[in-house]
Amino acid sequence: MAGLTTFVTMAYIVFVNPAILHDAGMPLAAVTAATCLAAAFGSILMGVVARYPIALAPGMGLNAYFTYTVVKGMGVAWQVALGAVFISGVAFLALTLLGVRQLILSAIPAELYSAVSAGVGLFIAFIGLRNAGLVVAHPATMVAMGNLRDPNTALALFGLVLISVLIAKKVKSAILIGILVSTAIGIVCGLAQWRPLNYDLSALSATAFQLDLRSSLRLGFLEIIFVFLFVDLFDNLGTLVAVGREAGLLNQDSDRIPRLNRILCTDSLATIFSSLVGTSTVVSYVESAAGVRAGGRTGVTAIVTGIFFLLSLFALPLLGVIPTAATSPALIVVGSLMMSNVADIDWKSPGAAIPAFLTVVMIPLTFSIANGLAFGFIAYCLIKLGSGEGRKVHWLVYVLTALFLARFLYLGKS
Repeated sequence: MAGLTTFVTMAYIVFVNPAILHDAGMPLAAVTAATCLAAAFGSILMGVVARYPIALAPGMGLNAYFTYTVVKGMGVAWQVALGAVFISGVAFLALTLLGVRQLILSAIPAELYSAVSAGVGLFIAFIGLRNAGLVVAHPATMVAMGNLRDPNTALALFGLVLISVLIAKKVKSAILIGILVSTAIGIVCGLAQWRPLNYDLSALSATAFQLDLRSSLRLGFLEIIFVFLFVDLFDNLGTLVAVGREAGLLNQDSDRIPRLNRILCTDSLATIFSSLVGTSTVVSYVESAAGVRAGGRTGVTAIVTGIFFLLSLFALPLLGVIPTAATSPALIVVGSLMMSNVADIDWKSPGAAIPAFLTVVMIPLTFSIANGLAFGFIAYCLIKLGSGEGRKVHWLVYVLTALFLARFLYLGKS
């Protein structure tokens, strides 16, 4: 029951992740199958190896970064971007085995963790608002409100209200129900056409093993891997602490995470697998807390969730009918829920508030998670140095800040 509960609360990813990656030019049927397989593999592996009731799936935010920053923004082919995901997964695994990821976890200021998560939430929500037609480009003000009389925008607004009300009523499958009801209304109103996908397992070949490693190595993929590493790391830490506390799995005195190495290795292997089948980086999902509340305390919960993702492969022929207006509200709602992380920031302390604020706003405004991270780290170090608290900053934070500065200097020359 706990595994089913977790699956139902995060099943929206089966619809939303393909919709985002399809914008990168990836075949919808193939990337949907890849999403299910990657989520199943990661969740089952987490249950077997790390023995945690935590499910994994392609991460919201990282899929948007993959599509809108790497593929569309940088003009990189999706096959090359998949190659970068594979290399990042291998790098994650090596850094985990060497203890570097654990060192980063202990070095990064807590307020920057929260700021990155909130900034990614705004990024996702902005994409949802744009896809829904609620926000449009404007030559004078850059952005403006869209046409609310447009039938697709009206349908997206209905879905947004429906999902919000269901979440407020604590309905576990709120997002999934909202997508399905909006799709049904879209079909009735002629906004979505009943064209089921002609799908069988052979469709997966359109993305499976299509990654272009050689071009990824020539691309200069360090920045892409850097962002994948940090966002994945932050997502995992926040999820592990939240779910671990809920399940009573953390050491009460220090909030230390038992079997952390196994968790990080599982995450790394799941990312490698996701790139091979054809989807973006896999992360731990905070929706796993729903399964914990339903009684899940062991890895069996994650294994059951993974099995349900495998079973969802049989529903893939129905996915071709789902319109953008039905998935856009899910992006907006998921983004709004991620904003809860700003509560963990000490807004009364300028040394914490200003770097956090810059991180939060620069991610959506520059359409780049990397830029938001850079501004946050640089501001944090400069404020600490200027206020005479430079010695309180971990040396690794200075190293990372120097890399960000070098990145800006490089971009400035180009």
